[in-house]
Amino acid sequence: MRILLAALAFAIMLGAGGCARSLEPRPATLHETFDRALVARGAGLAAIGDCYGCHTRRDGAPFAGGVAMHSPFGTIYSSNITPDAETGIGGWTEAAFRRALREGVRRDGAHLYPAFPYDRFSLVSDDDAHALYAYLMTRTPVRARPPANELAFPFNMRWGIALWKAMYLRAPAPQRERGAYLVEGLGHCGSCHSPRNALFAEERDRAYQGGDLEGWHAYAIERHTKAPVPWDVASLTFYLRNGWHPDHGVARGSMGLVTAELRDAPEADVEAMSAYVAGMMGTPGAGRAMQGRQLTRAPMAHVRDAPGPGRELYRSACLECHDGSRPMPFGGLPLTLSLGLHGESPRNLINVVLHGLGPGQGETSPVMPGYAGALDEDQLVDLVTWLRANLTDEAPWPDFRRLVREARAMDRSMLDFPPGGAGTDPLAAKAP
Repeated sequence: MRILLAALAFAIMLGAGGCARSLEPRPATLHETFDRALVARGAGLAAIGDCYGCHTRRDGAPFAGGVAMHSPFGTIYSSNITPDAETGIGGWTEAAFRRALREGVRRDGAHLYPAFPYDRFSLVSDDDAHALYAYLMTRTPVRARPPANELAFPFNMRWGIALWKAMYLRAPAPQRERGAYLVEGLGHCGSCHSPRNALFAEERDRAYQGGDLEGWHAYAIERHTKAPVPWDVASLTFYLRNGWHPDHGVARGSMGLVTAELRDAPEADVEAMSAYVAGMMGTPGAGRAMQGRQLTRAPMAHVRDAPGPGRELYRSACLECHDGSRPMPFGGLPLTLSLGLHGESPRNLINVVLHGLGPGQGETSPVMPGYAGALDEDQLVDLVTWLRANLTDEAPWPDFRRLVREARAMDRSMLDFPPGGAGTDPLAAKAP
């Protein structure tokens, strides 16, 4: 029903849209000259913005586009942002680049789909936009055209996006604090961690309360967080730069892309972002703080192990790796610490049980087998229900069979994300 209403509303947009003016192309050059320090600063900003992750297929050339982005209305493929003159942005002036970044308009005047989070990027300063432009224009040009978008009518009509922008494109309030500026803007954390309405716009009055994208759930990162061990600035910074934390687990889904890039971002910026997010979560109460300390000291003591149809599945399929006997990131997290079990949605837990965690590409990384071929729907429901009831104090999730079926039907591109922790040497890493 929500999608039907969205389609009707979007059809109205078709009469209200229009194209912005086309901007003149710049003379295309293969070798742009920019100050090296400026390019290096742009590299750090691009890492915060996840430019590589969104514009690079795992089997493709850097920034050449073609990454599938799934929505209720169809699939959108990211664009080529290398300085190739014909298929990339080599012919774009800096003014055209800034307009795309902040207003969602291509150089030729066509509207960009808001899968490109220009509603967040509108906060990016002129100086930072200049550094990003310098960095991208000094990448290796790649001649590559992404596949055509696969969107149903009327969502395949770009000029209808004009009304969507009129309704929802609001520049975030300017932020003086560095962490707020990065989280609210270039980091576009709310794009994944906020729920969306029927027209796929962020519900700003519920910002950061958790959202679903690409078949995965991005958990609440404000006061509604269900993390069993409270986050603090040090643990968030470690997690964002390493893709895992011994008290919180491993990044998976599209969060794996984020952490894979943030390890190359300036550490001071990542720490500033962590401070802002930790502030949104708030200081935990005394009871929650005590429970977190007890869990970290003796996580396996909190398994109730009650009889039930999921207990034997837990013992045979989960416990051997998740018994806490081997340190992370290559030993399994004791599941009493897992946000996947405590969080507001079982979606990620279901995905990981069914599909596992694939290895990183050419790097050491955590791995986990998938059980899609070993567990039927009833068994998976039994296991997830038992885990929630016996390893957490949270209320049961409401009927989630639909999520199990959606997880089984996931497209390969929804699963082919790098697991968190890639490239981390567990002997060299130091927990905070």
